[in-house]
Amino acid sequence: MEGAIEFHHLFRLTDDTGILQHSLYSIPDLTKGYTTDDNSRALIAASMLYEVYKDKKYLDLLKRYLSFLIYAQNSKGYFRNFMNYNREFIEEVGSEDCFGRTLWALGYLLNTNLSNGYQSVAVTLIKKALPNVVNLNFLRGNAYSSIGLSLLYTSDVTEFNKEKIKNLITSISKKIVQKYRENKNGEWKWFENIMTYSNAVLPWALLRSYIITKDEEVLDVAMESMEFLEKVTFRNGYFKPVGCKGWYKKGDEKPAEFDEQPVEACETALMYTEAYKIFKEEKYREKTIKCYKWFLGENSKNVSLIDEETGGCYDGITKEGVNLNEGAESLISLIITDMVVNHTETVFK
Repeated sequence: MEGAIEFHHLFRLTDDTGILQHSLYSIPDLTKGYTTDDNSRALIAASMLYEVYKDKKYLDLLKRYLSFLIYAQNSKGYFRNFMNYNREFIEEVGSEDCFGRTLWALGYLLNTNLSNGYQSVAVTLIKKALPNVVNLNFLRGNAYSSIGLSLLYTSDVTEFNKEKIKNLITSISKKIVQKYRENKNGEWKWFENIMTYSNAVLPWALLRSYIITKDEEVLDVAMESMEFLEKVTFRNGYFKPVGCKGWYKKGDEKPAEFDEQPVEACETALMYTEAYKIFKEEKYREKTIKCYKWFLGENSKNVSLIDEETGGCYDGITKEGVNLNEGAESLISLIITDMVVNHTETVFK
């Protein structure tokens, strides 16, 4: 699956503050500013690119995104999310999703071969954030945080009590499993009574938890929910995520058709890569590749989401065709998926 995608747009979207959130078509839209969400995931993407290509230009990007996260953390260890173009955060505390995604990014950084200087920054930010994990209430914030904690647990850093980290992962898993038990009903095997965004992160978090805790109940729920998600998103043979205009409610005849967003393909690919890592079953590798091919044109509109001229990624698939804007989340999703498919052994931790 090795391709020749040139991600020039990553440099176009990044300035001396961080990665900008949106583009108007392929031109960075300064009016929308920045988010910690995007800079966290951009940190993962830049880390992967640097690990694969060892090119200093990716290391320079990585430094910028990491610096953004330092600025984003408030005095209580939470992360502010939305920043305007004047470099002013417009909120004091971001969403729990943002908190969890940032822990994921910092945990990922600890599993790279980067020098201790970068890892020391990640450790410092995690230490401030860690006491807040027990206060998380929302499913996806917990799931992203659990993924970050699992990466912290498997890293070589010695500054944390690994048993306490394992206990936090166990506690989060129980919360997620409990939500599954509360909402599972007949053929509906999901954590809520509606499937919305970032669905794959829930079974993915449980798979990572199982690797550490060996809790069979956690694995059972991960597998059941993953199989249910597969029936929903591969119902036509190719990957088609739940549409964000309507979602998929329990009792609906079928999921909303559109819009399809790149982040769903990315996180589903990560989930299946985890399953392949655990079970070594080729069907999971095949599903990962199908998620990647969604970007390349194996999708409901038979159209590529990659702008060959800019190296950007279109912002999803609408009823009319592709959304021609090329924002940060879409590009980062493409990069991470490309890296995971083509350089699995190097970048998948």
